[in-house]
Order: sequence, then structure tokens, then C-alpha cells
Amino acid sequence: QVQLVESGGGLVQAGGSLRLSCAASGGLSNSGAMGWFRQAPGKEREFVATIRWNSGHTYYVDSVKGRFTISRDKAKNTASLQMNSLNVEDTAVYYCVAGTGLILSNLRTGAAYAYWGQGTQVTVSS
Repeated sequence: QVQLVESGGGLVQAGGSLRLSCAASGGLSNSGAMGWFRQAPGKEREFVATIRWNSGHTYYVDSVKGRFTISRDKAKNTASLQMNSLNVEDTAVYYCVAGTGLILSNLRTGAAYAYWGQGTQVTVSS
């Protein structure tokens, strides 16, 4: 059983930066991946980014490419999301996720991730 705890959310002005962190307990399989989804009020949950635990390969939604960077520290069992050039459209609850057996066709799908954190609020003001 993997438990995920996020930290680092908060309020920032447009154009600013935030860094989210996610600590995983229980261990992650080398075949797994960790990532982030987000959900804004009145909107559907959206894939943001994911990183394969073993290879470090990363995947992003187009709207954050060039602004967000996902990374992982295998020794510490943590994943981080560095968010730069934030805009009001990035306001959402951000959820850390982890899963195994992910393939290209499902790694952007929430149902593919078995483990979810409690979520952390990110609010970007104009």
C-alpha cells in the first residue's frame, strides 16, 4: 500500500512560481510512475504531468509544457512539480498520484493510478 502526502500549495500572483512536493510511503515499484492531476472548480479533473519512476521519462499536458517541471528523488521516495509562470488558469486543487503498469495509452488517465494524495490548493491571483 502506497500513501502519498502533498505539500507546497498556496497563493501566488500571476507570473510567480510554486513548488509542490509529494512524499510516498510504502515504496514504489520500479515499473511505476508518479504524477500530478488537478481539478478546478466546475471543471473536470485534468492530467498535468507524470514521471516514470525508473527511467525518469516525463510527460506533460500541453498547457504546462515549458512552465512546469516534474522530477523525482528515488532515494527519498519523493516527486516534485516546479511550477513557473503561473497564470489564473492554473488555479486548482493539485493531486499527487502513483501507479504501476502505466503505458503511453493510459498514463494521462486518472483511473490508471491506484494511489492518490489528499490534494493541495494552488491559487493564482491576477
